[in-house]
Amino acid sequence: MVRIRLTRLGAKKRPFYRVVVADSRSPRDGRFIEQVGYYDPMKDPFDLKLELDRIDHWVGQGARPSDTVSRLITKARERVAAEQA
Repeated sequence: MVRIRLTRLGAKKRPFYRVVVADSRSPRDGRFIEQVGYYDPMKDPFDLKLELDRIDHWVGQGARPSDTVSRLITKARERVAAEQA
């Protein structure tokens, strides 16, 4: 099964995450198919950039986002809607 999930980067106590499309059997920080964004929780406000068109493509192909990524997608869509309003 293909999942859309976070992979951790950054130093100890300074996390930085990439949002990636990966096979569910791959390790968390291992091989992935495509990088579709990033998330930096250490900035205030947090820094989030997602390629929503690519995420929609992968969801259409059957990929399932993790719980955390689902929340991040919702926040990204809210930001886009607020910018357009």
